[in-house]
Amino acid sequence: MTAGLRELKKRQTRQMISDTATRLFMEHGFEAVTIAEIATAAQVAKMTVTNYFPRKEDLALDYHETITTALARTVADRPTGASALTALRRAYLAAAERHDPVVGFSSPEFARMLADSPTLTARLRELHDQREEALAEVLTTETATTPDDPTPRAAAALLTAAHRTLFHHVQALTRAGHPNEEIATATTRSAEKVFDLLEPSLGDYAVR
Repeated sequence: MTAGLRELKKRQTRQMISDTATRLFMEHGFEAVTIAEIATAAQVAKMTVTNYFPRKEDLALDYHETITTALARTVADRPTGASALTALRRAYLAAAERHDPVVGFSSPEFARMLADSPTLTARLRELHDQREEALAEVLTTETATTPDDPTPRAAAALLTAAHRTLFHHVQALTRAGHPNEEIATATTRSAEKVFDLLEPSLGDYAVR
């Protein structure tokens, strides 16, 4: 096999394991399913599962790297003339329009699985904290702030809190059974209100 085919095979195997695990989690609950049961259902060795997913939580939240880096990457890539808040607002509204899982879109079954699992709830909280840390680092660099200035960290906390609030809003609407199109409309309205609240304090912050 060529290197490209090997990488494709790895991605396919990883996705297959994640899909199998997610199905079992939704059927039986996250805590009730073991790694061995996932390996058996996916027809792979237990070690194969742990090689791809060192943490059981990441079998359900297999987009964890995107969650932690998305805000920082959006700010780092913002166009000339845009503030951090403007870039993040635009990115969030686009994500809501395409029903992106990173901002909370999922099936009702998946949303209930997350809410019912203390382990996954704790992991999501950890991912939100890591996202805030990554954003603070980018803002510190982008604004050339000295290490003793807490402004970038405070801005990152506010911006991340907005996204965390909207994530939970989408999940609540999903668990209630609303269709994605309806959720996208509702969360777009909510997002505009939330980002408007931040505009007076952060509208001109970190303008490129």
